[in-house]
Amino acid sequence: MQIKIFDTLQEIPSHAWSPLTGQHFPFSEYHYLLAMEEGQCVGKKVGWVSKYLTVWENEKLTGAIYLYIKDNSYGEYIFDWGWVNAYAQHGFNYYPKLLSAVPFTPATGNKILIHPDFDYEKYSKILLKTVLELAAKWECHSLHFLFIPPGEVPVFENAGFLIRHSHQFHWKNRNYTKFDDFLSVLKGKRRKEIIRERRKVAEQGICIELLTGEQISQEHCQIMYEFYLSTTHKKGACDYLSYEFFQNVFTNMKKYILLIFAKLEGRWVAGTINYHKGNCLYGRYWGCLEDFKHLHFELCYYQAIEYAIAHRIELFEAGAQGPHKIQRGFLPEITYSAHWIEHPGFRAAISDFLEQEKDSIADSLEGSEKHMPYRMDSLNFTGTITAR
Repeated sequence: MQIKIFDTLQEIPSHAWSPLTGQHFPFSEYHYLLAMEEGQCVGKKVGWVSKYLTVWENEKLTGAIYLYIKDNSYGEYIFDWGWVNAYAQHGFNYYPKLLSAVPFTPATGNKILIHPDFDYEKYSKILLKTVLELAAKWECHSLHFLFIPPGEVPVFENAGFLIRHSHQFHWKNRNYTKFDDFLSVLKGKRRKEIIRERRKVAEQGICIELLTGEQISQEHCQIMYEFYLSTTHKKGACDYLSYEFFQNVFTNMKKYILLIFAKLEGRWVAGTINYHKGNCLYGRYWGCLEDFKHLHFELCYYQAIEYAIAHRIELFEAGAQGPHKIQRGFLPEITYSAHWIEHPGFRAAISDFLEQEKDSIADSLEGSEKHMPYRMDSLNFTGTITAR
């Protein structure tokens, strides 16, 4: 067995990496992570220094963790600014820290990547033991794994990590065969609102087009990038992703991309990019060059839900935050992250904080059940809050 550390994914053959990524998560794909590098979305200048921890058996890649040494907390979506401030107030350095997360992508997927032909328990222990050693070697004061799936939680707990709860709003396919099936299980008010919103979009003369695979061209890449920039500029946010990043994924990941574009009088006016792998669909970026009533809901939610139903996709994650998603069929779901804190005093304080935060989140989500959009009798709905 050999343990190797790489600074770039270019040093690892794509055919060796691909078996590790699983069936349902597109963002740990070789070409997605490499596009982040080649598009200069990550690197020393932006405080995301890439490292790839790998384990090999007889020249075969058996396990890996993608990592970043960070000197900031931007682009993570699991916020630790309070921890940063606490360290500063006591005269300690919080950075650098070591992070395993898909840059700028708040989606849940495995962070411990193990080849399916090899023993998961054995190699996950080796990787976690090694990554803790690397954190000390690189003088990182903490180690964070963001948006881990529930199945990884016990692995990190057994390794001594603290588990943090957050939440998002996800849509799940309950064996619908058409969009009307989905509408039929909603409360009357919610169903009527969705029908009205979709009608208003059509009345504006807007045409919707879905593009996948070889239908997608570099022209669509340029258009989607303009939509992306329009949103970041309107919100005063950083445009973390470069045009080169979009070019790379549009070239190398067409089979995973779903574009939903809106056209008015022969010109593209709005669009969203989604990624589809296995039984999961992930909404990422959207943009609109003009103001259109309800078009955001149509492109980002309703069209994607229709696509999910037609393709028997079980889960649709439409991004971080957004309680307004509830009335459109999305339900709250606990998300998880794992944290190792070097300093024993801060570790104890953060552990206490996380327990209080878990209770607060659970109470908040339980209180939101009265706003759920589904008829209880149609789904036998018992709530999605499963952890405290």
